This record gives sequence, structure tokens and C-alpha cells, in this order.
Amino acid sequence: MSTAYNAIAANKRRSIILIIVFTLIVLALGWTFGQLSESGSAGLVLAGMIAIGMALGGYYGGDRLALSMARAHGPIQKTDNPYLWNMVENLCIASGTPMPKLYLLPEEGINAFATGRDPEHASIAVTAGALQKLENEELEGVLAHELSHVRNYDVRFMTLVAVLVGIIAILSDFGTRFMWFGGNRRSSSREGGANGIFLIIGLVLLILAPIIGQLLKFALSRKREFLADASGALLTRYPEGLARALEKIQADGQRPLAHTSGATAHMYISNPFGGKGMAKIFSTHPPVEERVKALRAMG
Repeated sequence: MSTAYNAIAANKRRSIILIIVFTLIVLALGWTFGQLSESGSAGLVLAGMIAIGMALGGYYGGDRLALSMARAHGPIQKTDNPYLWNMVENLCIASGTPMPKLYLLPEEGINAFATGRDPEHASIAVTAGALQKLENEELEGVLAHELSHVRNYDVRFMTLVAVLVGIIAILSDFGTRFMWFGGNRRSSSREGGANGIFLIIGLVLLILAPIIGQLLKFALSRKREFLADASGALLTRYPEGLARALEKIQADGQRPLAHTSGATAHMYISNPFGGKGMAKIFSTHPPVEERVKALRAMG
């Protein structure tokens, strides 16, 4: 079995583990809130209701929100940009994937992202800079990467991750406020034993949860980027194309995009906030050097 297939399998296993950790954190926060409010299982019920509401909203409307925030133009037709349309269409035919809607981003930086809940309801947006600065094989590598996000259901998966991070932030805020303005009314006699120990652990988690959630989001996003790189290389049968595109992105200074948000940063092929300073430290993307090295190891 090729190195690319091994990379895909390994990243899927790691991603499953990380999403399980996310879920456990949400459940733990719900339990802690229930204990603080002396409402028993109500905390878990509240966590479940928030999770379902946010998940449904993200599932059905997340793609439109992401495209709107990026100021995307489209969907375009074949006559609007035959070069881009034909390249994506050829990749879709080769992979057996439905043709996604195509959008153009009026940005000079080299970037692209995919969104949607499944291959039948997917969109790919590409910057003007990518169309102008990338050679044919390089642009094909970028588009294969984004189409792989669609084929691997990464677009749905990462929407759920964003939802879980939001749930963690909301529950942590609720729990922290309650802890300071009413949670300390619980009697010490009812906080003893194993339940008291778990409550202490829950309180610590309550405070640290937003930080943990963001760190897990960064880790998960990075794993999915490696997976899409590997899948895209399999699709084009030419890993060097994407490797060169990533090097051009780095040489271009990973120019920040004018219209983007931290909520959608993980969707892009490269960090839309640029690759310097704090943006590099807290990037949702792995270093370009590591991605290029992994791609050339598959060649």
C-alpha cells in the first residue's frame, strides 16, 4: 500500500480520537453545570439542546455564512471562467465526485477553501491571486486538495468541530458565571467523596475548556490538512504540483486576506491571516515545510 494511503488512514484515526475528546469535554461541562446548579441531569440536557441547535444551524447554513463572510462572487458558470471550470470538472470526472458550485474571491493572496455539508451540496472558492500566480499543475493540486476535503466529508466534519468549540465556549461561560454568582452555595457535605473530586475536576475543566477547545481545533484542522494533501496527491497522481503551489504560497508571504474570520480560517488551504507572528503560532494549518516534505515523500 502506498504512503499516501497510509497517511490517509492514520489521519482518520487521529481525527476520530480528537472528536471523541471534544464530545467528552462537552459532556463533562454539562455535568459540571448540573452539579453547580443542583439540577442533576439538567446540565447534560442543556448541553444536548445547545449542541443540537448549533449543529443544525451549522449543518444547513454554514456554507452560505462562510461564503458571505469571504465576500465570494458566484456561483460562476462555465462561460465566466472556462479555465477554472474545466479543471474542476475534469477532477470531478476522475474522482466520481459531483460538480461543486464555484466561487471567486477578490483577493490578491493565493488561497482557496471548500464548504458544504456533503459532495452534493458543496462549494469551492478560489482567490484571484491563485488563478493569476499558479501554473496549471499547481492550481490543479490546490483544487484537488479542496475537492478532497469535499470527498472526505471534511467540510461537514470541520463544521461540527467549529460547533463543538462554540458549545464548549458557551457552556464554559455559563458555568463560570454561575460558579461565581451562585455555585458556592452548595453545602460542603454534599460535595464530599468521589462526587466532590469529580466536581473539582469539572470546575478546573470549566475554566480551561475554551483554551483546550481551541487547541484541539488547531490540532484537528492540521490533521485534516495533511489528509487532504494526501488525497489530492492521489487524485492528480502528481504530488509535486501541490508541493510547488504550497511553496509559492509561502514565497508570497502567505498574504493575509482582507475578508475572513477566525471561525472559517481552518477551511482555507493556507492560513488566511498570513504566516507571521502570532498568526503563525496560533495557525490552524501545519507548517508549509512539513506539508511539502510529506508530499514529496509520496512521489
